[in-house]
Amino acid sequence: MQDVEMGAATAAAPGELARRSATDLLAGYRSGAFTPSEAVDQILSQLAIVDGACNVVVTDLYDGAHAAAEAATAAYRSGDALGPLAGVPVTIKDLVFVKDVAAKGGAPSLKDFVATTDAFVVERLKAAGAIVTCKTTTCESGYKLTADNPVTGITRNPWSQDRTSGGSSGGAAAAVAGGGGPIAIGTDGVGSIRVPSSFCGVFGIKPTFGLVSRAPGFFPPSWGSLAHTGPITRTVADAALMLDVIAGHDARDAASLRTETRYPNPQPGSLEGMTIGVSPDFGYAPVEPDVAAAFEAAVAALTELGAKTVHLDALVPADILESILKPIALSEQAGSMGDRDESAFAQSDPDFRDVLAKGRTYSGVDYVEATHRRSKLRARFLDLFSGIDMLASPTVAITAFAAGELGADSIAGRTVDRHLGWSPFTWPINLTGLPAATVPCGFDQAGLPIGLQLVAPWLEENRLFKVAAAFEAARPWAQHWPELTLA
Repeated sequence: MQDVEMGAATAAAPGELARRSATDLLAGYRSGAFTPSEAVDQILSQLAIVDGACNVVVTDLYDGAHAAAEAATAAYRSGDALGPLAGVPVTIKDLVFVKDVAAKGGAPSLKDFVATTDAFVVERLKAAGAIVTCKTTTCESGYKLTADNPVTGITRNPWSQDRTSGGSSGGAAAAVAGGGGPIAIGTDGVGSIRVPSSFCGVFGIKPTFGLVSRAPGFFPPSWGSLAHTGPITRTVADAALMLDVIAGHDARDAASLRTETRYPNPQPGSLEGMTIGVSPDFGYAPVEPDVAAAFEAAVAALTELGAKTVHLDALVPADILESILKPIALSEQAGSMGDRDESAFAQSDPDFRDVLAKGRTYSGVDYVEATHRRSKLRARFLDLFSGIDMLASPTVAITAFAAGELGADSIAGRTVDRHLGWSPFTWPINLTGLPAATVPCGFDQAGLPIGLQLVAPWLEENRLFKVAAAFEAARPWAQHWPELTLA
């Protein structure tokens, strides 16, 4: 944990109701132990504290949240039929549309844009009774793995406010980590749910590609063949509850899948009979020593839970970043900017302009060749799962770096790509479309969280939840709270 500087104050721990999971809140509402109004009051107060310390809120919807909480309180008292998330507060990443609310997306050219409709996931959450409290910070158009942008500035990590929250769903993860609500919606094109969840010490899941609709909105529609929408939560059960609400077919998203799978509350238990493939480096990536040690301890915990573990080497080609990801991701990023000319990006981050410029250098042939290599990679992972039930790796190769930086350029003495090279385990899974989650598994010597990535076969989210719930019970994390330093 960081030392509190002279002249700064340390915020008190979140109020008792702000420390509750969504499932605990719902149980309390039903029993009459407390009301949605009481819970939302505490959570909004804590959200304001997290925002003051870390800069997580783009647009607050507090007045509407208070009114919705009063309505939910009245409904519980009268015994009205209620949805599965009735009275539970949720934050929405600013790339995702909420009707009649600005969707700035961190972009100066979009700072005045207001959505005229709810995204599919927001429709589902509202119909389930969830209460939207705010829009949370992201980087400009989701292009990098922090939540800093020219519109709202730098988003910081609750565990150490001189460090980044990660991103691009950084505001969502930091808010959940600091007690500003038990559940959040994030998006993930190259790791944007899993990286900030790992850096902030919370649970995050990128569902199977197409399981959760990104329409309408997800604005601008960058990372089109890579991006997923999913939950960020403090507990595994809350993520399963959210996914049960937001998964579903939506014809407006061409990638949307038809599936009748449900996601019941996962119960922790033995992992006997499961085979988990473990890879500390995917066969090509440097990893910080503290992260490697935490991963080794996590694998030992999985073994103690009854799983058989097998070591895996050379999961991805060493040139995967340059030969597969960049031609696809950067081309899609540049192409998503539509008819906006160069003047629209005059106030953008220089690094964002560099990404757009690089994306425009790839030809159609470059893109198609990269998609062929991607198909071979996906086939390799599908074959891999014929012999294992789950894949485990570190989530990120490092812990949170300095706030305001694009990334790290070296790890364990080896040079890496400053934009994406320090997160070498997240974006390969976006290329495959497979479901993946990050589970908190420890802290480094500076007190910064470390994540364990779990990857499952196509549409096997329930398997992910099973393993994650068992690990959560054996190595609980939700009782850990950061100390927020207020200037």
